[in-house]
Amino acid sequence: MTEPVRRVDGDHASAVPPVINVANALTMFRIVLVPVFVVALFVDSGESTTWRIAAFVVFAVAAITDQVDGRIARGWNLVTDFGKMADPIADKALIGAALLGLSILDVLPWWVTIVILAREIGVTLLRFWVIRHGVIAASRGGKLKTLLQAVAIGLFILPDVSVLHTVAWVVMIAAVIATVVTGLDYVWQAIRLRSSGSSVE
Repeated sequence: MTEPVRRVDGDHASAVPPVINVANALTMFRIVLVPVFVVALFVDSGESTTWRIAAFVVFAVAAITDQVDGRIARGWNLVTDFGKMADPIADKALIGAALLGLSILDVLPWWVTIVILAREIGVTLLRFWVIRHGVIAASRGGKLKTLLQAVAIGLFILPDVSVLHTVAWVVMIAAVIATVVTGLDYVWQAIRLRSSGSSVE
């Protein structure tokens, strides 16, 4: 692994983690898995049980790396500007590809995809809107929303089984509610940030 660079700040020197590290490698791996997932999902127009299971496995692996790379970056002091930029891109690419793919295959209603993607795009725009005034901190609700989305989408990717389908809808409804509620919370935080000019925790 590349040796960390030493950044001198006044009389103090701090280690700057290299861009090429384990956490960023996992993030890039997740991005690479997105087209693999899409191909597996659309084989035989989504009717192949084997390929739907394969798509689920790829999606699950990608979702797990989302949890692992963040913990590694924070635990091993490998947080980089590249990682801060690439990680959310990888997350949105995976979730977006899965939602669009499932809606195209008529597995998931378009209104669900539109609500979730509109929220994700809206929050991203909000972050840019307030970036000069402070940072909108990630909330526990936002993390719960992400978990619910991943679990619900994973269940919808699996071949249609009546029991799983029911569970998938229960989790998806919870995910949509969490998506809307946390989205409104981000709007409120953004308004407060613009008004106060300081970071909202």
